[in-house]
Amino acid sequence: MVEERNKRLKIAYLSTEDPGNKHAFSGSSYYMAQALQKYCGDVHAFGPIDSFEKRFIGRAINKGTRHFLRKNTAYDRLVFVAKKHAKIAARLLAGQPFDVIVAPVAASEIAFLETDIPIVLIEDATFALLHNYYPGYSNLTGWSARQGNAIEIAAYKNASALLYSSGWAACSAIKDYQMEPQKVFAVPFGANLDSAPQREVALARKKSEHCRLLFIGIGWEKKGGEIAFETLLRLEEMGLPAELIICGSIPPAGFTHERMRVIPFLDKNDESQQKKLESLYETADFLLVPTRREAYGIVFCEASAYGLPSITTRTGGTSEVVRDGKNGFVLPYHARGKEYAEVIARIYRDDRRYAELVKSSRDEFEKRLNWDTWGTTVQQILRKIIPQV
Repeated sequence: MVEERNKRLKIAYLSTEDPGNKHAFSGSSYYMAQALQKYCGDVHAFGPIDSFEKRFIGRAINKGTRHFLRKNTAYDRLVFVAKKHAKIAARLLAGQPFDVIVAPVAASEIAFLETDIPIVLIEDATFALLHNYYPGYSNLTGWSARQGNAIEIAAYKNASALLYSSGWAACSAIKDYQMEPQKVFAVPFGANLDSAPQREVALARKKSEHCRLLFIGIGWEKKGGEIAFETLLRLEEMGLPAELIICGSIPPAGFTHERMRVIPFLDKNDESQQKKLESLYETADFLLVPTRREAYGIVFCEASAYGLPSITTRTGGTSEVVRDGKNGFVLPYHARGKEYAEVIARIYRDDRRYAELVKSSRDEFEKRLNWDTWGTTVQQILRKIIPQV
């Protein structure tokens, strides 16, 4: 019995993303697979799963509804696409004795998958939460919305466990889709770093001569770039010299400043660019991302690993990653640069409070915002749903 419970699982890792790509799913697909390999069993990756139906037919339907109806179609959440992907997945898994299928961001792929193998679906949001929140799922035709919800329900019923990165998403599965609470879990994702800095290095952080703000995110508007720019201007008006480093987005015309630097893109798959990103975390005073739409926010986990306080917006699952007074502050959605600047200036000018926030930011990373904690928690969940584990 002991031998059975301690055996390494044979895990089918079924994904629409390439688990070897550190950009896929913000890198979470890659680091998730690493954690499963370390704590749960032997991971066999299958993916990315794609099809003609999704890439061409689905997109053609979306193009048509946009043109004729001025409405969107969520072409990755169409029943005929999901059924095709289920057939592809079944063919890939055929004849192999897996103990469990772990499916990150793969509701469409498992919705109609016929198998006796327990399935664990991992998501950062439900379709109900994404609908009219993220652009690709907004202004949908009624038909598309119904298809999306039908796939979501089928996937949830087909899964033995539903893992979400936040309680915000987990509660939606229970409330919006009437899923049994005992099969729904909220397990925070970790920092997508190959190696976090040593604790003593993170705690040795010293404030810059000018308050250095780091904005990281793809999508200037989505991540609240305009508010970050307003914050820079407001800090200067308050007599606090500051600088803003933009990484991952290119500001529109008109957003220029002598103390603003733009780095359009850094590739985590490239070692030298990864080190440059690490240097940005190390030399900033605050991570400032006044995001407008965010299911979770891996960047806040990464900042916490460096003892870098995060300043962000209360939207989606952000308030479960950044805890007020612990690893940063979460401001109301309607807050603008003035409010962000006031919070930043208050902390920056108080050496003791800033040092405390650096320490507690690192503590939050070590306690909960890392993939080791995620891996050990998932191991316990798998023991509950797989009898022989």
